[in-house]
Amino acid sequence: MATECTTRSFAFHTLGCREVVARFDGGPITSDGGILLLRQVEQITGIIHKFAACFTDHRDPDLVEHTVEELIAQRVYGLASGYEDLNDHDDLRHDPLLAVLVGKQDPLGQQRPRARDRGKALAGKSTLNRLELTPARANRKSRYKKITVARQAVQRLLTELFLDSYKRPPARIVLDLDATDDLIHGHQAGRFFHGYYKNYCYLPLYIFCGEHLLCARLRPSNIDASAGSVKELARIVNQIRARWPDVEVVIRADSGFCREEIMSWCEANNVDFVLGLAKNERLIAEIATELQQAKAQFEATGQPARIFADFSYQTHKSWTQSRRVIGKAEHLAKGSNPRFVVTSLPADQIDARSLYEREYCARGDMENRIKEQQLWLFADRTSAATMRANELRLWFSSVAYTLMAALRRLGLKGTALAKAQCGTIRVKLLKIGAQIRVTVRKVWVSFAESCPYQTVFEQAYERLCNLYRYPLRC
Repeated sequence: MATECTTRSFAFHTLGCREVVARFDGGPITSDGGILLLRQVEQITGIIHKFAACFTDHRDPDLVEHTVEELIAQRVYGLASGYEDLNDHDDLRHDPLLAVLVGKQDPLGQQRPRARDRGKALAGKSTLNRLELTPARANRKSRYKKITVARQAVQRLLTELFLDSYKRPPARIVLDLDATDDLIHGHQAGRFFHGYYKNYCYLPLYIFCGEHLLCARLRPSNIDASAGSVKELARIVNQIRARWPDVEVVIRADSGFCREEIMSWCEANNVDFVLGLAKNERLIAEIATELQQAKAQFEATGQPARIFADFSYQTHKSWTQSRRVIGKAEHLAKGSNPRFVVTSLPADQIDARSLYEREYCARGDMENRIKEQQLWLFADRTSAATMRANELRLWFSSVAYTLMAALRRLGLKGTALAKAQCGTIRVKLLKIGAQIRVTVRKVWVSFAESCPYQTVFEQAYERLCNLYRYPLRC
């Protein structure tokens, strides 16, 4: 006879004459009910499906319970929901709603072959860990780790998703490049000390176009910030022009990318550039008059003063030709603050002030996109021993970001969360408590009635449904 266990009660401070008693007896309840919106986005875009196609599964199909696409979907949805560690999935594998998102036909896991797995519809941390740690040359004869990833296919996919997001080709696009620190706290492969960041770290390269992520490449930190940029730009620009042959392409970056190799490549391939230029004595001497004028204006008004200079400049050795440089002569309360930008854009197309303030300074928004990935989608959770495993983690984060950005672009346009960052979207729209009931014909998801963002959820749902009408019955 089965033993009947009494659920423990937790008595809290009373409410007047009422006792406040809590129990873990609510049945299948999830804290991530709103993530159903991401599944709707996936149905429209196929982001996870296309990402899974970049993997090759060498496992025996007769012994497989979790397909590659299911494993990847579980990992990506987990990151989007705020679960950064593989350890989290030993608990998440019980979540029937996550199983619904992944596509499990048995979301309660009652039909699993082994008794010990019943009630757990999803994969545990060990299975997901093998996905990350599969070596590059794994094949059917490998013992445990048999799921390989095509690196070039993943990189091409990010650009393909960007291209697919447009109904018609834009006239002009701006590609933002940046490198950032990914701190390392162990002895991972590729571990080096970086003098600027004053820590051991990786130095990943990112390329964005607006909110679209086109490149996320993990690199060791014992290199120049611009290392490998030309190779990535050539790949991305060629892929873009194969689809959009007439699009105008501009690259934009800080002074860490102001290198002759990059500028020469741009000039040879009909790509414009707007790059920060590190100041030196020669450059400062070029705008000496403007600096004096800015200082005089500041002293007269007490307000920050800016004056722009437009001139041609060439280094003594590193540059192969003279190029247009914009000098910003600025004076602040702390003193003089000169800044410089080098560009291929002609003066008759854009003046010096507009080029600096409207064109160059706009690159700062890219840093917000990088922060979204690192702070909210755990792109810096690179604690595996190998560079390959850590790069795969970066890609999981990148796909989660791409999915969240698609929700923001497709579902939240015109709502109160239209410009919200991923962390805000997660807290306000995805973290909705819900009760799950699985019947023969339906999966009922009962959201918390007190959810303060019901209206935004309904608006997002309606927008996504207008983009994709799915069949109600199998």
